[in-house]
Amino acid sequence: MAVLDPNERFFTAFEPKQANRFIMYIDGFPAYTIKGVGAVTLSQGTVALNHINVQRFVKGKSTWGPIQFTLFDPITPSGAQAVMEWVRLHHESVTGRDGYSDFYKKDITFNSLGPVGDKVEEWTLKGAYIQTAKFSDMDYTGEDLATVDLTLTYDYAILQY
Repeated sequence: MAVLDPNERFFTAFEPKQANRFIMYIDGFPAYTIKGVGAVTLSQGTVALNHINVQRFVKGKSTWGPIQFTLFDPITPSGAQAVMEWVRLHHESVTGRDGYSDFYKKDITFNSLGPVGDKVEEWTLKGAYIQTAKFSDMDYTGEDLATVDLTLTYDYAILQY
């Protein structure tokens, strides 16, 4: 009979990552305007291999899911204006022209931070662009801060450490 290692039986102290300790870097957006960011997601497709009366599976295409994040929309520098400057690289409303992907795709980095502000994890999203932008609702009865909600699509992600 196998004997369990004491580390498997007893509590081992560890420092968990906390969701509120992060910083995100996007060209054209001050880091302090970023309120929150969703998780990176990856889906693996499935390919069925049929043979006579049985089926087995192998991995299909890998798909990185869109990521959502929210910006505060300060008066200066305007979050909405920063978003629209990026959008204009995708599509210019006045002329109807679209931009080249070299101009509108950006690499985005965000870091999880440790308790003393050290970087403990770094994600880089390669080739990100704006899929949707939702600007803040306005309401005379509320006290909410103005925000901009963005959904980004990207080519792939890299976890650095």
